[in-house]
Amino acid sequence: RATLFEMMLNPKLLQFLTNENANPAKLETIVRAYDSAGYDYVTLKPTEFSFIDRDQHGSTISLNDNCFIEDRETFDKFVWRNPDDYSMSEFLDIPRYLPKKMKVIPLGSYGVLENVIAITGYENLAMMTYDDPELVSDIFEKVGETMVKYYSKFAPYDFVGALMSNDDWGFNTQTLLSPEDLKKYVFPWHKKVVDIAHQHGKYALLHSCGNYTTIIDDVIDDMKYDARHSYEDTIIPVETAHTELSKRIAILGGIDVDYMTRHSVEDIIARCKNMVNVQMTKGAYALGTGNSVPDYIPFEKYFAMIDCVLKADK
Repeated sequence: RATLFEMMLNPKLLQFLTNENANPAKLETIVRAYDSAGYDYVTLKPTEFSFIDRDQHGSTISLNDNCFIEDRETFDKFVWRNPDDYSMSEFLDIPRYLPKKMKVIPLGSYGVLENVIAITGYENLAMMTYDDPELVSDIFEKVGETMVKYYSKFAPYDFVGALMSNDDWGFNTQTLLSPEDLKKYVFPWHKKVVDIAHQHGKYALLHSCGNYTTIIDDVIDDMKYDARHSYEDTIIPVETAHTELSKRIAILGGIDVDYMTRHSVEDIIARCKNMVNVQMTKGAYALGTGNSVPDYIPFEKYFAMIDCVLKADK
């Protein structure tokens, strides 16, 4: 069947889909917005847990902004937050208004690699992998253990349909760390999150930006993710990804955000109809953007995309 998938909708769109006065940060607003747009699930961050306080107001960030840990001394002094210290009351209230055929997909508080970079800074981390690999291992262990605890809190609930790891691993030509270092420091923790999902009968979904060609076998065969999200035309177009991978893993989204921004409504409809046809004839696909729906994509282009599913599903 024709199916929609989107990892995130921007606050303006959330309000438009519900009520202009609705609080886009509230979980109820997010659930009602996804339901209003025709999704059969909702992705959301279940609690306020985070490793560090982040600037949520900038339109862009530097991966070198922070350096909370740069050596063993700063590692020993760093205060690690505990997911158990954050209220789940808003999350546990969701079944009160969740439509019967709808499920919740908890997102991570960023991912394993993203959180390590946020704590160390990217350049510092890169140097540290050479200068002090033991410290790098200890940092990843603390972050990884915390992420496993975080996801373990949500997996048992019946209204949860899947877990989603959102952890960017690369850019348009390669991975942020070498594939060998990813396998050593990052992937084992993702494998544990996937195991948690599968042990509770849930799907495990991966959102990860960047070039995946050198690590896709690890994603599918080692970590055993059920689906992968985030595709860019400048890396590998979603049509190519579906042809190459859909017999091994489900493909989510993929209508490039730049394409959605620059192309006409007519172009978007044509491309989306093609992908809906792929979905309904070959399967292992759900239609959505390549990453998320930012506020600079006009509403009419977003609705042109989802209408291709909503009309096909009638």
